[in-house]
Amino acid sequence: MAMQMERPQDVQEEEDENFGPMLVKSLEQHGISSNDVKKLEEAGFYTVEAVAYAPKKQLIGIKGISEAKADKILAEACKLVPMGFITATDFHARRSEMISITTGSKELDKLLQGGIETGSITEMFGEFRTGKTQLCHTLAVTCQLPVDQGGGEGKCLYIDTEGTFRPERLIAVAERFNLSGPDVLDNVACARAFNSDHQSQLLMQASAMMAESRYALLIVDSATALYRTDYSGRGELSARQMHLARFLRMLLRLADEFGIAVVITNQVVAQVDGAAMFAADPKKPIGGNIIAHASTTRLYLRKGRGDTRICKIYDSPCLPEADAMFAIGNEGITDAKD
Repeated sequence: MAMQMERPQDVQEEEDENFGPMLVKSLEQHGISSNDVKKLEEAGFYTVEAVAYAPKKQLIGIKGISEAKADKILAEACKLVPMGFITATDFHARRSEMISITTGSKELDKLLQGGIETGSITEMFGEFRTGKTQLCHTLAVTCQLPVDQGGGEGKCLYIDTEGTFRPERLIAVAERFNLSGPDVLDNVACARAFNSDHQSQLLMQASAMMAESRYALLIVDSATALYRTDYSGRGELSARQMHLARFLRMLLRLADEFGIAVVITNQVVAQVDGAAMFAADPKKPIGGNIIAHASTTRLYLRKGRGDTRICKIYDSPCLPEADAMFAIGNEGITDAKD
């Protein structure tokens, strides 16, 4: 009888492993009380992966969780989530199954070797009118396409900090891919962030939504705009960078936890020191080393002739430094016409 009781649980765990993260409620079956699970959920831990990836001091910081309880919770979470060494062969097999989301431009997809990679952070930076927001709008639609058409078969979360989100652009892009406009809009959840603290709180809500439904993409446009106004001068630089680092760490955790693609846009600053006289391009992305280390792939967008734009691989662990030309049209991001 005991064997019969165990079998459905094993099957359930296998299904959870195959079809996304395990909900934190599954810890109840492993000796963690429902009260403690509820406290974890209230603190923003909605999956077992989130608990396993968290440092011990973060769990102890939750009201009602003692050091002994934190040890027990982490021990049980680590049993369910594989966190040890694996061979490069296994890792390569996992990487080969990774989905990429099409940008809408064949040239740009070719540059990115398939599109925007899931499970990592892609940063796009450039000055105004270089196509950052238009690329975000196109991706919000293409992530809903079937996998065989270059999509992610999932919904999109869009955090807008600059007030530039326009649903009518999504409808125009949806028509190009023969998708239903109302359905596309229903699959995009958007939120306006009003300050840097609110921006971080929205990620907690995002985690709860992702635990309930399948999402393929999280967009933050722009990740750094509010930090430029909330923190000013060198006196607050350290506090700004620490807050930004925590925000980016939460984004990376969501990418690891749910396997989603994370796309953030960044602004640029003009260098006005003596070295700028000798630099070919005096503009550099803001956020310093913190954002440079957190982003897996960095794309530099700049203006071309007419409605064309140029995308350059600025930093990537596996893509060669090269550039591609694309265009912005009524139907979103397309290939540049010769």
